[in-house]
Amino acid sequence: MNKINVGGQAVIEGVMMRSPRAFAIAVRRPDNRIELSIRKWVSIWEKLRFLRLPFMRGSVVLLETLFNGISALNFSAKVNMPEENKDKKQSDMAIILTMIIAFGIGLFLFVVLPHYLTIFFSNIAGNELDVSSVMFHIVDGIIKVGIFLLYIYLISQMKDIKRVFMYHGAEHKSIFAYENGEDLTIENVRKYITYHPRCGTSFLLIVILVSIFVFAVIFPFVPKIFTNKWLNNAIMVLIKIILLLPIAGISYEFLKFSSKYQGNIILKMLIYPGLLLQRITTRPPTEDMLEVAIISILAVLKEEENPQDHARIMTFDSLEDFKSRYLILQTDAVDH
Repeated sequence: MNKINVGGQAVIEGVMMRSPRAFAIAVRRPDNRIELSIRKWVSIWEKLRFLRLPFMRGSVVLLETLFNGISALNFSAKVNMPEENKDKKQSDMAIILTMIIAFGIGLFLFVVLPHYLTIFFSNIAGNELDVSSVMFHIVDGIIKVGIFLLYIYLISQMKDIKRVFMYHGAEHKSIFAYENGEDLTIENVRKYITYHPRCGTSFLLIVILVSIFVFAVIFPFVPKIFTNKWLNNAIMVLIKIILLLPIAGISYEFLKFSSKYQGNIILKMLIYPGLLLQRITTRPPTEDMLEVAIISILAVLKEEENPQDHARIMTFDSLEDFKSRYLILQTDAVDH
């Protein structure tokens, strides 16, 4: 089978993997068995083909990744939740509510707060910066990066998040092994590094850096609508939020380009900060974590060969149990 693009995300005691036509979540249950959810995946750009155009597809990927990521986190939380607390209706509502809250917090932390802190700090310095100046957006960007790094550091100190970061490392190792044509065994996967150039952590950092450039270019040409500076800044913040989608598009194209030409010395320098950041967001996984990640990636790869219209949830005792049951069943389905 030709190599396909596979991406993933660490979840609570597990790993989610997504390929062009499949979506899988493997989670270690409290009883040590592994629960696998696998389903066919159809991106919105399969119906709206124009969304696949360069500089547009990045926005689609960002929104779909957000939805799928929260859906996967919700599934993993449910797997590790006491049986009496499991409720599908509440679960679906939780996904929607969590997406709204997460989106709102993200906008506040990385758009609204840096903008007004830039105004605040420039006033304290006795040189109030105007949003039309390049320096305003440089200071704004530095504050964004600072908030982002502080946020990553603080959550990395939490015990549960440390385990998620270990699964993040398992996800990257298994993807590296696949991309290098290795058989997906624990022995082969273990030897790879935990940081990957296409990681979502790197993508978020790229979005912040690209936003500095885009805002510095665009805002000098944006007229002031109100004489009241607070109302006018509120409009500027709204414009920044609207511009996030094209910024995501630009960032996505850069990430794909840099991943394709990883050997280029200039690109290596540009993506290095994102790889450095992954030294915090990824940690060396244990063998049982690698086992979960391998099951997840093997499931989406096999689903690519034989896509099924119905979603399935299965439970396995181990990687060997998965290979002897799921992979053989899928192969038989292809043969028949």
